[in-house]
Amino acid sequence: MKERTLIHSGHVLTRAGREYERGCVLVEDGRIRQVADRLKPEPDMCLVDASGCLVMPGLVEAHCHIGITEEKNGIAGDDCNETVNPVTPWLRAIDAVNPMDAAFDDAVRAGITSVMTGPGSSNVVGGQFVFLKTHGRCVDELTVKAPVALKAALGENPKANYGKNGNSPATRMAIAGMLREELGRAAAYRRKKEQSGPGFEPDFRLEPYLPVLDGSIPLKTHVHRADDILTAIRIAEEFGIRLTLDHCTEGHLIASLVARSGFPAIVGPDLASRSKTEVQNMAFKTAGILHQAGVPVAVTTDHPVSLIQYLPICAGLAVRSGLPFMAGLEAITIQAARICGVGNRVGSLEEGKDGDVAVFTGNPMETFTRTLCTVIGGRPVYCEENFGHSRVKGSPEMPQETPAETPPERIKSTIHGKGDTFFIF
Repeated sequence: MKERTLIHSGHVLTRAGREYERGCVLVEDGRIRQVADRLKPEPDMCLVDASGCLVMPGLVEAHCHIGITEEKNGIAGDDCNETVNPVTPWLRAIDAVNPMDAAFDDAVRAGITSVMTGPGSSNVVGGQFVFLKTHGRCVDELTVKAPVALKAALGENPKANYGKNGNSPATRMAIAGMLREELGRAAAYRRKKEQSGPGFEPDFRLEPYLPVLDGSIPLKTHVHRADDILTAIRIAEEFGIRLTLDHCTEGHLIASLVARSGFPAIVGPDLASRSKTEVQNMAFKTAGILHQAGVPVAVTTDHPVSLIQYLPICAGLAVRSGLPFMAGLEAITIQAARICGVGNRVGSLEEGKDGDVAVFTGNPMETFTRTLCTVIGGRPVYCEENFGHSRVKGSPEMPQETPAETPPERIKSTIHGKGDTFFIF
C-alpha cells in the first residue's frame, strides 16, 4: 500500500511561482505527487488540516556543523576540526555526524527539514560536506548528497591554528599558496588518471578534488574579510572551478565584484558576537546589499555559532535590514537549496520533489510565529501538541468548506510582509 499524506486547506506558498489561498499538497511514497487548489481525500491517507495556516517547503540550512559539533557533549561530541594537518580533503562529514545530536530535534521543531553540514574552518582544506535530512537515526538514510562540497578556509582561522605553533600557514599568502598547490597537484593527478589504463591506482588523498575540478560540486570557502573573498574568487577563476562564498561577512563592501564573479554567497552568522578581528564589519545588511547587486544569497546560522532553530529569525533580521521579503524566504528555501546543489530535491513544493513540508502559524521570519507541523519524506515527524491532537489523523473525512480560523486576507498580508504579523491564530 502506498504511503500518502494530504496537507489541505492551508495557504500554500510553493516557492515555485504559485500560491494557493486554500490549497492542498499530496505526498505519496515520500515525494510530492500534486499541489492543487483542492484534492479529494481517500481512506488510506494521513490528513493534515492546515486551515488558517501557512504551508511552505521545509526550510533549508545551507551551512552548519550540526551533528559534528554537538551542543551537549563537550569535547567528546566535537568532531569539527582535525587540527593536526592543514590539508585534509579526504575527511568525510558523513563519518562524524551524530543524528542523535539534540540540535536535530530543534531544527525539526523550527520547520527545518534539511541541512548542509561538515567540518569547520581550522584547516586550509577541511574535508567533504554532506547534505542531510533532519529526522532519523541512520546518517546513511538521511543523506541526500555526499559529498556535496569540499571545504576550504582562508583568513584568520587557519593562521591562528597553525602559525601560533610555528607551522605553516602563518600568513594569508601561505594559505592561498597551499590551496593552489593542492588544486594544481589534483589537476595533474586527474590528467594522469585519464591517460592511464585499468590498472591505475587511485590516490585516496587526491580523489576528493576531482568532483571539484569537474564542476559537480563546489569548493565551499570560509571567507569573512573582503580580501579573503577576492582571493577565493581569484583562485577559483584560475582553476575554472565552482565556488560558494560562505559567511561573506564583508561582501557588502565589494558587492559589485562578488556579483561580477557569478558565485553565490551563504551569509551569516550575523546573530552572533563580533568575536574575531575579521568579523568586525558583520551586519544583517550584507545579505540585502549582495542580493540587490545580483548575487544569489542564502542565510546561515553556522550552527552552533548561532542556534539552528533561529535560522528563520536570521532571515527575518536580514529582511528588516534590506533583503526583500520573498528573497528572505528563498534564502532559507529554494535559493539555499540551489546554492547547495540540491534544488532538484528540496526547497520548493513541486511535483516529484521530496515531500518536505512545514506548516506555520504565519510568516516564519517573525518571532511570534510557531511551527505547527513538520513533514519529512511525507511523514509528519513533529506536530505541536494541540495541533497534532486535532488536525493530523488517518481519515477520509475532510470538510467541504472549513471556515478559516483567520480571515484569508490576514494570512495574505502576513506572507507578503505587510500589516500586523504577530500571529495568525
